[in-house]
Amino acid sequence: MKKAIRMRVFPDKHEEYKKRHDQLWPEMREMLKSHGCTKYSIWLDKETHYLFGYLEFDDEELFSKITDTVTNRKWWDYMEDVMDTNYDNSPISIALTQVFELSD
Repeated sequence: MKKAIRMRVFPDKHEEYKKRHDQLWPEMREMLKSHGCTKYSIWLDKETHYLFGYLEFDDEELFSKITDTVTNRKWWDYMEDVMDTNYDNSPISIALTQVFELSD
């Protein structure tokens, strides 16, 4: 399964956002993989400060359980000061609709 989302990083936090992901916690990486995430990339539009996240995962039900993990909650708390978040520190994310794909 594939999923794309849009989030927003604060204008003065681009480098910090990247740094934190460059130093992704091993337990975060393992938690994503154990919940079926096979690919995850995030792209930044420096002009608008929007982030585009693209994910691939095996099982939507298993993947949806990520939000309830201690590791994920800690990550949200850690990232709260660099991006737009909800009341529970989860990133404000907008699901995007796929409109095209070129494949073999």
